[in-house]
Amino acid sequence: MLLPWQSPGTLSGRMARWGLWIVLGYGVVALLTPLLIHLGWLVDPNAGLDQPLYAAPSPAHWCGTDRLGRDVCVRTLAGSGVALQVVVIALLLALLIGVPLGMVSGYLGGAMDRLLVLLMDTLYTLPVLLLSVVLAFLLGRGLPNAAAALCVVYIPQYFRVVRNQTAQVKAELFVEAARSLGAGPAWILRHYLFRNVITTVPVLLTLNAADAVLVLGGLGFLGLGLPETIPEWGGDLQMALTAVPTGIWWTALFPGLAMFVLVLGLSFLGEGLESWLSGQRPG
Repeated sequence: MLLPWQSPGTLSGRMARWGLWIVLGYGVVALLTPLLIHLGWLVDPNAGLDQPLYAAPSPAHWCGTDRLGRDVCVRTLAGSGVALQVVVIALLLALLIGVPLGMVSGYLGGAMDRLLVLLMDTLYTLPVLLLSVVLAFLLGRGLPNAAAALCVVYIPQYFRVVRNQTAQVKAELFVEAARSLGAGPAWILRHYLFRNVITTVPVLLTLNAADAVLVLGGLGFLGLGLPETIPEWGGDLQMALTAVPTGIWWTALFPGLAMFVLVLGLSFLGEGLESWLSGQRPG
């Protein structure tokens, strides 16, 4: 069976292929930018003050400089690595916590299941940005704290999806047969249920990554994300807020465009995967 990006004749294949190339491009930028800065081929993203303040885009500064004289292009490139690092850490932790909890809760049921469902449903009903703002305010600014805030936000989504699928699959005949032959809960969860309920997780992971990039940007814009010394798109947009009305558009355009393209790529990849896994082949 062809992977979605290997099916050029379908809409899902084209979307997945475009999304994959965009995400891979950001990954390459995230890996190369620190190396180029270390080698001196790119300036330090925090180096400023000796540069012209609010310099317009030019051959010397392709994307101009900000209010501190820092190169907007380098900060935008470096922001790719920061965004991917925070999002990957947060979602992997959410995945490692939410999936096992959902499987155990859906399979065992009982009082523990009802308690977990109540807790996760309560968290799920809260708006993502609002919950992340509250958590970021309580934890404080910093990369680990931002990742922890995003992790808590997305755990309920993995829990709900996996729990519901586990509750359905555990009633299948092959699970009943394994149970009648003496297989214990751990064996059934590991060998029978896991591979049947994990199929939708890659789609959810990709779509959550797109959402998490926006949420991280929102935290930075509100001043609750990362310290100013760390190049981050949301923080740079917040600093550009007072400059844009005066005609200094480049301080907001490039970090905003970088965030938009990454979210678009992740959304394309997620939608393509979802269509492929569901068996739909829109033309």
